[in-house]
Amino acid sequence: MARTKRSRRSYGAGEWGRNRVRVFPDPKTGLYQLEWREDGRRLTRSLGHREWVRAKRQADEFAAGFASPDLNGKADAEPEPLTLGGLLDIYGEEVTPTKGERSQKYDRGALQMFLRFFGKDRRPATLSQRDWDRFIRARREGRVGPSGLPVSDRTVERDLRFLLAVLNWAARSRNEAGGLLLDSNPLKGLRVPRERNPTRVVLSDEEYRALLKVSRRVDWRFHVALVLAHETGHRIGAIRQLRWADIDMGAGVIRWRAEHEKSGFEHRTPVTDEALGVLEVARQENRRIGDAPVLPAPRDPARSVGHALVRDWWKRAEALAGLERKRGRGWHSLRRKFASDLMDQPLKVLCELGGWRTAQTVLQCYQRADEERLKKALDERPRVPSPD
Repeated sequence: MARTKRSRRSYGAGEWGRNRVRVFPDPKTGLYQLEWREDGRRLTRSLGHREWVRAKRQADEFAAGFASPDLNGKADAEPEPLTLGGLLDIYGEEVTPTKGERSQKYDRGALQMFLRFFGKDRRPATLSQRDWDRFIRARREGRVGPSGLPVSDRTVERDLRFLLAVLNWAARSRNEAGGLLLDSNPLKGLRVPRERNPTRVVLSDEEYRALLKVSRRVDWRFHVALVLAHETGHRIGAIRQLRWADIDMGAGVIRWRAEHEKSGFEHRTPVTDEALGVLEVARQENRRIGDAPVLPAPRDPARSVGHALVRDWWKRAEALAGLERKRGRGWHSLRRKFASDLMDQPLKVLCELGGWRTAQTVLQCYQRADEERLKKALDERPRVPSPD
């Protein structure tokens, strides 16, 4: 019986001992190679491209006898038009692995979602306003996507910006023949839906104190992460992946690695005495040094604690603290609290401390002036003397 093997690294078709063939990427060039046996000898030939879907089809045709070892002698023929399946495969193999863990997970889900919605044989150059609008309607209604549930415009915006990024990348990248994968982005300039009133909760001082009070009952790692998030203003993804090699206890400085930062740039920040205090707690609980994680996973001390676990810790802490569930109040609400608490500082200083690339992001998405601060600003406004 014929056996077919599928994986991201190789694809085999045909029967062992009869017409078995395999395609796999050359580790040096990335070009797919076709491998088969003839008169007891193992032979290989470069397919001259990096398109996964096309390489699998060629393997199937070769195993079925529809193509000869020289691939019908069409080495100089015009390349087949790029399909959406081929483009998304190339992006998933060449670009996605360069991103962080969570971004890679999102990429894989989004690539599959667009592939199912538009079809693998669709030519990306033919995408249009109608496809754009059709996707927006389907995504809002929950007819496309992993959850099968309606989503907000904020989620739709993220998905479409990712699709635009893929198409923009293709319009800048060249194939093996030197031509662009896409002549241009067919969806460039289309309007991305924006959520009018996004939920951007800022954790209050009272809520933070309530969570801090129960934090040790949840887990010592949660206590450390909570204080570090409050004192440094950094994302929980960067905090949970800190290593002892990133911590200079003597100088009171933390190095934030680029691969763990959404902004993608490495920087160093001084930390408060409160942050150093919980780092000492972590040192007592976890005696490892060097490149060991500051917050090790409970079942594998060599790995950092996972995103799902710190999210569950937050929910448990809210319950223990008697806080009602509130949409948008999570780890990121501490980052907004940090930006709002330091509103009186120069924006350049705040951006350096919290790891923001631009002040515009802080102003639009993170800082929020509370009523007390607004009243104080009015009280401090210069007064014009009333005429006698």
